[in-house]
Amino acid sequence: MDTIIKNVKIITMNLDKHVIAYGYVLIKDGRFAIVSDGEPTKEQREKSKVIDGNGKWLMPGLINTHGHPAMSLLRGINDDLPLNDWLEQAIWPYERKLDKKSVQAARNLSLVEMLESGTTTFVDMYHLHMHEFAETIETVGMRASLMRSVIGLCSKEEQDEKLAESLSFAKQWNRGADGRIRTMLAPHAPYTCPPDYIERIVQAARDESLPVHMHLAETRKEIHDYMDEHGMHPLELLEERQLLEGTDWLFAHGVHMYEQHMELLQKHGAAISHNPKSNLKLGSGVAQVASMLKHGVKVGLGTDSAASNNALDMFEEMRFAVLLQRGINEQADMIETYEGLQMATVFGAKALRYEGLGTIETGQEADFILLSPNQAHLHPTDHVLSHLVFAAKGSDVTDVYVQGKALMENKQLTTIDKEKVLAEATLQFNNLKKTLQ
Repeated sequence: MDTIIKNVKIITMNLDKHVIAYGYVLIKDGRFAIVSDGEPTKEQREKSKVIDGNGKWLMPGLINTHGHPAMSLLRGINDDLPLNDWLEQAIWPYERKLDKKSVQAARNLSLVEMLESGTTTFVDMYHLHMHEFAETIETVGMRASLMRSVIGLCSKEEQDEKLAESLSFAKQWNRGADGRIRTMLAPHAPYTCPPDYIERIVQAARDESLPVHMHLAETRKEIHDYMDEHGMHPLELLEERQLLEGTDWLFAHGVHMYEQHMELLQKHGAAISHNPKSNLKLGSGVAQVASMLKHGVKVGLGTDSAASNNALDMFEEMRFAVLLQRGINEQADMIETYEGLQMATVFGAKALRYEGLGTIETGQEADFILLSPNQAHLHPTDHVLSHLVFAAKGSDVTDVYVQGKALMENKQLTTIDKEKVLAEATLQFNNLKKTLQ
């Protein structure tokens, strides 16, 4: 049966910045069949399940272009270390103790947090129990880009084994779960994967027409160390080895890049996942996002993990992304308000190479969220675009739909048991602590 959601304010996120003050959507076979102002006709209502939106705001679901959901049990482990020390002293010792149950508990915790704050599509870059997570996503109903990330500081035999495992997973799950799951290949970073190994991964991705995701230029130390060893910036080495061309790249962070690097990204159609809160917490710096956008680079937003953020609320990422660029450049229109919304929706879809996603328009995938405007911080309600970037919170989200299916209705999750997830997360974290005592 078709579904109609009426009596809503619709933030279409189209190029015209069109907001329908009072309208409805009709969903058929997981896509928007009608997006219109006014009321649905009697004939439409008779053939559909009709939901009264009661004046809520309807907008595209948020798209998180970089994260590690399996790390949510490590939230708050250490708040005061730079990235390298944080990884070596705080994160990796814990990660070595993670087992199947703790990874599953962390991921389920992340799914609950993302759904409750309006994220419908996300990236998981990780190396443990990927098949099980794909099966969970298939059941929960979210949309995700998944990859078995690899570190290449090991023997060639182990490198081969990791790449084969990564490729097998990618081939099995790409376009799975009714098209909701996409896959990538993922060398972890230039400082953990030798150039020859990255080259082999990129060639495998090209052979299978898969995108490639990698951390890049996250810290100044990373760049200085890389230049000492290789004599050039890691992006320039990728260019020298012809690894940028003919490859759908998504780079996470891109904090320490300069004008010539923006031109390279634009030339090869590479995308950036900007992670403002994580970069700030780890003291890594502020990416030159305004310059990226001016060069026509596709820029999406990511939360990174809860261990380095500590939240997975994409409304916060939007706000930080816009305000940081205005502040460091001392220019109030350095990034426009609407660009903040675009980075969290339609630009994110482009960065992940999703077609038909990120706007509320006829023919598009029906991935959307509803927010309640009945909050003091959203009144007066006239300036909805401004409020979504500068005032809205994940907790304002009341309903979440993917492919027209409700995953949260009136703040109640429909496909995952929140109470059970929270209890299991607490149990597994306590077990994890014991292993390190």
